[in-house]
Amino acid sequence: MTGDELWLDRDAGPVVRPYAVTRGRTRPPGIAAGLIDVVVSAGRRPAQAPGLGPEHRLLLGLCGEPTALADLASEADLPLGVVRVLVGDLQERALVKVVASAGGNQDEQVLRSVLDGLRAL
Repeated sequence: MTGDELWLDRDAGPVVRPYAVTRGRTRPPGIAAGLIDVVVSAGRRPAQAPGLGPEHRLLLGLCGEPTALADLASEADLPLGVVRVLVGDLQERALVKVVASAGGNQDEQVLRSVLDGLRAL
């Protein structure tokens, strides 16, 4: 068995579990990014940030263009909760910026209008 075969189960995927990637953490440091919040690189190169894991570096590479958190999770093939924790780590090191999605108040107004309409029925 080669070194690559130790870390991959053909049927199950990577052997390393999500809690190992986040070192057991389930909540990101600071404020958690929302599902459609946009993440963008702050411009520092990963080489300038020692101690980052391969998943951190992967996310940094994907953040060259503004990308929604949900899209990052999909592109990195990582669970959303793991990506939230890792993006929180990167944000704490000032390697990425998280921009709240536009229209947060508008979304609430739309939901209230729908709720009012349902109550009127």
